[in-house]
Amino acid sequence: MRIQDFTQVLEHIAPPYLQESYDNAGLIVGNPHTEVSGVLFCLDSTEAIVEEAVSKGCNLIVAHHPIVFRGLKRFNGANYVERTVISAIQQGVALYAIHTNLDNVHQSGVNSKIAEKLGLLQTEILMPKPGLALVGAGLTGFLPTPMAEIDFLHHVKQALQTGCVRYTALRGKAVHKVAVCGGSGSFLLGEALRAGADAFVTADFKYHEFFDAEGQLIIADVGHYESEQFTIELLFDIISEKFPNFALHCTELNTNPVNYLL
Repeated sequence: MRIQDFTQVLEHIAPPYLQESYDNAGLIVGNPHTEVSGVLFCLDSTEAIVEEAVSKGCNLIVAHHPIVFRGLKRFNGANYVERTVISAIQQGVALYAIHTNLDNVHQSGVNSKIAEKLGLLQTEILMPKPGLALVGAGLTGFLPTPMAEIDFLHHVKQALQTGCVRYTALRGKAVHKVAVCGGSGSFLLGEALRAGADAFVTADFKYHEFFDAEGQLIIADVGHYESEQFTIELLFDIISEKFPNFALHCTELNTNPVNYLL
């Protein structure tokens, strides 16, 4: 099996043309015709992830976040991006990323996985791309039964396995319709309000952006890594369904750069 055999499966689910203009999804390091010995799935490609791949006999890393966003002018190991790319090249490990193109699909996408973990039903794209009803940013869905706000926040904390949930003031109303966006989702707050969501589960809200909820919904900021961590499981499931007997591994490393003092 070659690298392109695996990437074609992923790109059938999330075509590269669906990625945002700023993104750099796709094969970043490696030759698509290289035979694959094993695949390691992760959220972030780092030096430690490359070493883990080598230790597990994998020469293909499939990550959600691209290790390279902007062009690299030098490769002298000055930062973790350069060191990771150098290490991957030296050890013959290919790096592939499937990022905003996977964010933007309705079924089998990042947000559908979050919705699944939260138990949301009747999901729809929050901000569809023009002319593409099943493609776009974020999702909305309904809890099977409305929940009290504080119970919902505890549900989010447990379901998304996060040590911390930052949230806006409680409104004294039940939560039924929920908007979600993996990663940095503050740009979708207006859409969540227009959709009539009772809560918006996402990450990376800045201090002043919390005021923009205007008491109309609850913002539940769970952390960037925490909101997307189940993408690893999602990618594993997509590939294992097609190649059930191949050497596939989910990383055992937590690449979250943020720590919490509880």
